[in-house]
Amino acid sequence: MTRTRTRIGIHSSVQTDAQAPKASSSRAVAPWVRTRLRTAPGAAVAFGALVLLTAFLAAAFPRAVDAYETDGLRREITGTPVTDTVLRLTAPQAGLEIPEPQRVEAMRPDALEAVYRQTVASLPGPLRVDLADSAYGVRTGEPLTGTDDWLPRPDGIPPRFTLATQSELAAHATVRSGRLPSAGQGADARTKEVEAAVTTATARELRLRVGSVLRLSDRYGTQALSVRITGLVEPHRPNGSYWSAEPLLRVPGLAALPSRPPMFRWEAGLLLAPEAAPALLGTRTDSEKYWRFAPATGELTAADAPELGRRIASLESGPDLLRMREIAGGNAVVETGLGTVVGSHLATREAISRIVVVAAFGIGTVAAVALAMAGGLIAAGRTAELALLRSRGGSLLGIGGRLLAETAVIALPAAGAGLLLAVLVVDGDGGGNGSGGGVRLLPAVYGASAVALLACAALPLRAVPPLRRARAYGGRDDLAAARPSRRRTVAELTLLLLAVASVAALRRRGTSNSSAGAGDLLVSAAPVLVALIAALVLVRLYPLPLRHAARPAARLRGAVGFLALARAGRSSSATAALPLLALLIALTTAAFGGSVLSGIADARDRAALLAVGADARISTPNDTVPLPPGAERSVRQVEGVRDVTSVRIDLVADAAPAAGTEAATGAGAGFTTGAASALEKPVTLIGVEPDAYTRLARQMGLGPFPAGVLKARGPGGVLNAVASPATAERLGTAPRRILSSAGEITVRITTVRSHTPAAPRSDFLLVDSAALTAANPTTLLVTGERLDDEELRAATEGAQAPRTPGRSEGGSPDPEVSLLSEERAAFTASPLQSGAERIYAVAVLAGAAYAVIALLLSLLHAAPERTALLTRLRTMGLTTRQGRLLLGLEALPQALLAAGGGILVGWATIRLLAPGIDLAQLAVASASASVVGDVSLSTDVWSLALPAGGVLVLAGAVAAGQAWWAGRRGSITELRAGDTR
Repeated sequence: MTRTRTRIGIHSSVQTDAQAPKASSSRAVAPWVRTRLRTAPGAAVAFGALVLLTAFLAAAFPRAVDAYETDGLRREITGTPVTDTVLRLTAPQAGLEIPEPQRVEAMRPDALEAVYRQTVASLPGPLRVDLADSAYGVRTGEPLTGTDDWLPRPDGIPPRFTLATQSELAAHATVRSGRLPSAGQGADARTKEVEAAVTTATARELRLRVGSVLRLSDRYGTQALSVRITGLVEPHRPNGSYWSAEPLLRVPGLAALPSRPPMFRWEAGLLLAPEAAPALLGTRTDSEKYWRFAPATGELTAADAPELGRRIASLESGPDLLRMREIAGGNAVVETGLGTVVGSHLATREAISRIVVVAAFGIGTVAAVALAMAGGLIAAGRTAELALLRSRGGSLLGIGGRLLAETAVIALPAAGAGLLLAVLVVDGDGGGNGSGGGVRLLPAVYGASAVALLACAALPLRAVPPLRRARAYGGRDDLAAARPSRRRTVAELTLLLLAVASVAALRRRGTSNSSAGAGDLLVSAAPVLVALIAALVLVRLYPLPLRHAARPAARLRGAVGFLALARAGRSSSATAALPLLALLIALTTAAFGGSVLSGIADARDRAALLAVGADARISTPNDTVPLPPGAERSVRQVEGVRDVTSVRIDLVADAAPAAGTEAATGAGAGFTTGAASALEKPVTLIGVEPDAYTRLARQMGLGPFPAGVLKARGPGGVLNAVASPATAERLGTAPRRILSSAGEITVRITTVRSHTPAAPRSDFLLVDSAALTAANPTTLLVTGERLDDEELRAATEGAQAPRTPGRSEGGSPDPEVSLLSEERAAFTASPLQSGAERIYAVAVLAGAAYAVIALLLSLLHAAPERTALLTRLRTMGLTTRQGRLLLGLEALPQALLAAGGGILVGWATIRLLAPGIDLAQLAVASASASVVGDVSLSTDVWSLALPAGGVLVLAGAVAAGQAWWAGRRGSITELRAGDTR
């Protein structure tokens, strides 16, 4: 009877609920969400913080990549010499078959300006023109020779002049003396006298002044023009395209003739009035019309680079060239080095992107596992609650909807805040298709949306599927007694095959040879897959030591050790795998990123050393003349200098067979035609003081060798020499005569080294400077700390006698000073390399942060249960010290497994993947990558040990803090009757 009344009561209660007003049921969703948030505000805030952090990283990553790629493209173009980036449209002068009036009219400024405006309007996007630095005009195809005796002639050779009618001269220069040139409208091919202006630098070196008259002859020696200098001008922006597209118009230069020894002559530019252009028709110099367009980089973005490269190729030899010829003439030609610059940028960017995507995969996987783990732990903690809802008639859709709603209320605002923070933190400098600095917004929105979707779906997907079937209580799901299912075994074997395939593909092809645009996905996921497989293996092995350690611990006198191992073994197998998985992937990602950064740093140190050869290098330009006699003594007195090594370098020494050898007489096979042609190539001869130089080579680690190698003498006074491999292969081991400006010597190569401080990046032949006739040094190699280039330059210049301007007037050229520290810092100035390096630095920090988050989530999930256990054990006499020890020992197995496994897996991952990852493009610029060679991963001890040690320290700190907090709380709540914890 009682049982019947009870059943009726339950039925009546259900009926009453069913008969509730419809409006009340429609309002039930809001109270549910609000009630859940009020019940656990701390968990809601923690989950929101995790989503915000993850959404920020997901949104910031594509924006950071866009930012440094856009900055890299702009810097690549602006940092390249103007002569290699300006777009040149040239057309030869009209042929003699054209009537002369038409030829003259085609050279008039109005005709040139019309072509200029049409060309600017017709240039294809994304190529944009900087109108302020662009110019047009007519120039001589071949320079004219100055025949006046008063012009400077360094080696008795008269100077040559290039004549140009550059447009808008008044807007780009200031008249310092005289006036700008002018010409009447009647200038034609019969005009023999014109006016010109020159820059102040040209006037100073060529001894020109206002009123000077230059008589210029063509290549046939015929008098072509007389040019009167009417003004001296100072360029406004001398490094801009207007003045630097043809440097001779701005500053004269000494041109070396192909003679030995080299002879020099002056070459300079003369600026004619635009109306004087027809006069160049009578100079027989094959004059040409030109239009120079300076590229505008302010609006270029990384997304424009591929299309920009295609458009430039079309302008040089494609449909766009035909359009330019319709405007400028059928023989017009477009020339530019901008395509090479963009192509080099794209190649470097592609190589770097393939390595960066590896870091993206690692952090993305860690973040996804952390979010899934958070949802899984929340679902595990609410198993009883959700089972009760299901038993009371809750539908799977209704329960899932409520769980989705309560997570969406937290996740969506947090993801939006993370997106907003990423937009504010990672932004460009303006320009770029309506977005700041060319940084696109849409990829960031996609990343934050993916995080929000995963965060919202994690809890329903983990909590709802177990509710599909009603299950009776089946006892504890202890980790120590768990047995993997067949489905899990199949899934793990599948992941194992993927990991093996990924590692094999990476080792065979590498990241730099991937066929995909941003790297093959399987190759990029190799570190994550290796960590995943290692985590699954460790999860399988984890119960074994717990089972075997629990039995000996039971026989110990104290109960703390046994209780700790028993508690660790009773962890749920459903919630123990994800924390360990997250920890291992996070630690592996941090170790991999740290190894990448370590490899980059080592490569840059090596590249800087190969560029300088010592801590500082002082030399004359191209080592053409010796340094002042007192330079070494003056440099030694500079603060910070530890040692100075002087060397004599001759870049154009001649090698010939030694007298008396078979090669010298032509007998035998010792001197074939091929050997003769090889000896015709110049040799870089370096004279050094053996003791000081070998000490320097040993200190810098660049090809050290015993000093006695150079001091020894062979039969007949033949000098022993140290050579680079290429030089040794060319000259062989037979005695060779070396002819240079330092004297004539006979050497035999006895030692081969790949590098040497005096010529770290080129071939060389080292000899004892005592055997040279002229051993005065051309280069000083300095070692020391905190060296200053200005002080070194001042010390060198102070040692030389005063000199007057001009090459032949006496004195040494200004010394060139290179610092190892500045060369090293220059590698970090590249936006591509430095941007990718920052991403890997963030990857290391994010990996460590997610490892901490995973550990904290795992420990805090079990915090209520541990608090209740401590309270109950304290009623049975457990002391505070024993409580701290119990919690510490309980957390130790998992933390120790994660830390030790993280170190082992990180080391194994680096060893497995190192052969397939080349960091040369990521470490240095393309020009230095070939010198440095392959740069592979190197194990960084700190990136392995610090995160793992942090896991252990944090686990102990959390356990101690939890024990302290449990001791301060009252025991009433924890000792409630019926509590299932």
